Amino acid sequence: MARNFKASSLNEKWCTDVTEPKYGNRRKAYLSSIIDVYDIAIVSWVLSHSNNNTLVMDTLKKAYKKNPVVKPLLQSDRGYQYTSHEYNRLHIKYGFIKSMSRVSRCLDNQPIERFWGTYKSESYYLARFQTYKDVLRVVRKYILLQ
Repeated sequence: MARNFKASSLNEKWCTDVTEPKYGNRRKAYLSSIIDVYDIAIVSWVLSHSNNNTLVMDTLKKAYKKNPVVKPLLQSDRGYQYTSHEYNRLHIKYGFIKSMSRVSRCLDNQPIERFWGTYKSESYYLARFQTYKDVLRVVRKYILLQ
């Protein structure tokens, strides 16, 4: 994407990443999301107890279930899920254009990083979460309002 964060239409450019909302006694949930760069709308999201390939692949499959014919440029960081054989198989299956950040360059994935910052300041940091279900409830509510 070369830090070109402008899109002239929906489904032209997507960004994806995983963040780690905490709950209870320093436990972590893992929230994977894909946003559309055009309007910063959430294309798909999955919350999980585990940060693994399944989390990221389920997020991608969910995006394509809703948008079966699109071929966006899909920007990610270089996390192990995005460099996996499974991710590459889905890249071939769905035909999206793969774009990855340079090593240690979080600004290369700035739209989703900004989205995480907004989500955390508008929702996550405003509450305390005792359980995974609390995190899921608040994430779902926040995303439905977007």
